[in-house]
Amino acid sequence: MSLGNSSTAAHQLLDWYDRHRRRMPWRALPGDKPDPYHVWLSEIMLQQTTVVTVGPYFEKFIGRWPTVEDLAAAELDEVLQAWAGLGYYARARNLHKCAGVIARDHGGRFPEDEISLKKLPGIGPYTAAAVSAIAFDRPAAVMDGNVERVMARLFSVTDPLPQSKPVLYDHTASLTPGFRPGDYAQAVMDLGATVCTVRKPKCMLCPWTEHCSGKSIAETLPVKKPKPERPTRRGIAFWITRPDGSILLRRRPEKGLLGGMMEVPSSKWSEGKMPDPLASTDAAPMSVSSWQNLPGTVRHTFTHFHLELAVLAAQADAAAPTDCVWCMPDALGDQALPTVMRKIVKLALKAA
Repeated sequence: MSLGNSSTAAHQLLDWYDRHRRRMPWRALPGDKPDPYHVWLSEIMLQQTTVVTVGPYFEKFIGRWPTVEDLAAAELDEVLQAWAGLGYYARARNLHKCAGVIARDHGGRFPEDEISLKKLPGIGPYTAAAVSAIAFDRPAAVMDGNVERVMARLFSVTDPLPQSKPVLYDHTASLTPGFRPGDYAQAVMDLGATVCTVRKPKCMLCPWTEHCSGKSIAETLPVKKPKPERPTRRGIAFWITRPDGSILLRRRPEKGLLGGMMEVPSSKWSEGKMPDPLASTDAAPMSVSSWQNLPGTVRHTFTHFHLELAVLAAQADAAAPTDCVWCMPDALGDQALPTVMRKIVKLALKAA
């Protein structure tokens, strides 16, 4: 297919965007200059997460840390606690680290070009392009999942993802204009999110419908290879309390899944049958005389596997082991507990 003059195509899309742009708390109003801190923060949050989910988190972060210097000055635990529930917690650690670099080495100002942005912690090619284009209005090919879908349909790219990503990126770059590149990048993303949707795309409302060669097979594009079935891992969580009601929590290692977050201690998570809870107490963080098997199972799904946990409860009255702390129930909200750990807390408190 041919879009003819790419400049004309960009004008068509921007005219549509000026009428239909989505309002989001991090997006500058027409005529206003975008805040690079807002753009960067929202882009990090939006990775693997929906706009609807991110909105309240973004507003909470901006309310608590209005500037990148404020975020840099925060304790990592505070940032992890505020992030809890968004998932992919390496993003939060890199967010804090990147804020520190910006505040310390760049005087609180974000670099404007993609090459410099990619040198910062947690900023990959997509985020660098998005920040450069949206925050600084520099021409950059910004390709997220919405843009991939638009390009696959517009150019009728039938090769499956992820192999077709380079081709889709080339198409994205070929259409990116030198004028209003920030608005253009957001326009293509809005087009994918509201018109060129995964199911039942609204082709009659699309400003590019006359150019689109994939209209007749739109719902089949982009082609994706079937995802492998997620395995199920299982383990035992240890709910240990003191006579005063405090609960034993442990900090997870900095690297790896849920790195640096607080957890209800548990055994290793392994594929196979659920281990016998009472035969698994050797994995507990401290020696306890008697255990109670709590009713119910905690279930949670991560990106690559499902998790099922049985919960053993016991009482102890001793100093917290290394990397552990005693926490009163009313202070659990101040801890950086990921969603799966909050599920354990809910089950255990219900059984109490």
